[in-house]
Amino acid sequence: MDPDSLPDGLVVADDTGRVVCFNAVAARLTALAPEQALGAPIDRALPLEDLEGRRWWALTDPYGGLATRRGQPERNLLLPGGREVLVSASYVRTHPTGPVRRLVVTLRGTEARRRTERSHAELIATVAHELRSPLTSVKGFTATLLAKWERFTDDQKRLMLETVDADANRVTRLIAELLDISRIDSGRLEVRRQPVDIATAVGRHVQALTANGQDPGRFLVSVSRPLPDLWADPDKIDQILGNLLENAVRHGEGTVTIGVSPHEKGTAVTVSDEGPGIPEESMARVFTRFWRGSKRGGTGLGLYIVKGIVEAHGGTITVGRGPGGGAEFRFILPVSAPAYLTQ
Repeated sequence: MDPDSLPDGLVVADDTGRVVCFNAVAARLTALAPEQALGAPIDRALPLEDLEGRRWWALTDPYGGLATRRGQPERNLLLPGGREVLVSASYVRTHPTGPVRRLVVTLRGTEARRRTERSHAELIATVAHELRSPLTSVKGFTATLLAKWERFTDDQKRLMLETVDADANRVTRLIAELLDISRIDSGRLEVRRQPVDIATAVGRHVQALTANGQDPGRFLVSVSRPLPDLWADPDKIDQILGNLLENAVRHGEGTVTIGVSPHEKGTAVTVSDEGPGIPEESMARVFTRFWRGSKRGGTGLGLYIVKGIVEAHGGTITVGRGPGGGAEFRFILPVSAPAYLTQ
């Protein structure tokens, strides 16, 4: 294999400690041309220091140290100029306690790790912020009721308990979102396929919204039949529809149109509104974590989860501008069957 085709930096030194391989990624990370590195002592080609300023080669001493060592685990080290890289080393010996015949060093940039750390920090900050408000409310109302139960009328008690119940539901939903994100990121999101009547599911969600006070005339449902058989996870389909319809109601304006139609790959569902829509420059970020179309509440996690669920079904989801000028989300679920029929 050509070392230049590897995704990580690769530096190999022979039994004398001189560099015999220095691939393109290593050259990019170190800003050192391969012709300058080849033939040079490894400590000169890679003058690495730890975060405390100590010379790494002097600390590890690969050629003169213990003969039982097999290498060095990955750690953060510094190149000249303070550039940080992730470095690991492997000691190749002809027999277990023999001298080092090859020293193989791999280099990686720290950008991906920093992005991951930043994403985790943002997630923790968001969760802490979203939990603080409902938990403060729950604690305040329960403490008040326990301390002054006899002073409140039944209607006042009911109002407080309804508020506690709503805040508890909010916390439960946030925890469910976090579990979904964990499963999506780790590839462990399970899809339990059953026959699903998508048109009926859409009607059920519209009825729930109207029962909660939305004007029934605000919703227009269009179903083109015959629809192909859809095998999907009904709970997760409800999650997709609930999120898209809630977004259209909360962030959009005018009529919310839901279209269900057959597609060459399966079943297509569109949800559009007549609001201001999503700016062109933001469309590429709609399905990322923490994206919010407006400041009207929400964690910014819903559409990231929707995309993960659709893709777990083997489908696709896109966003664009609808006929009424607002946002239009369209997802396509492929024709499929439950596992016991495909095995």
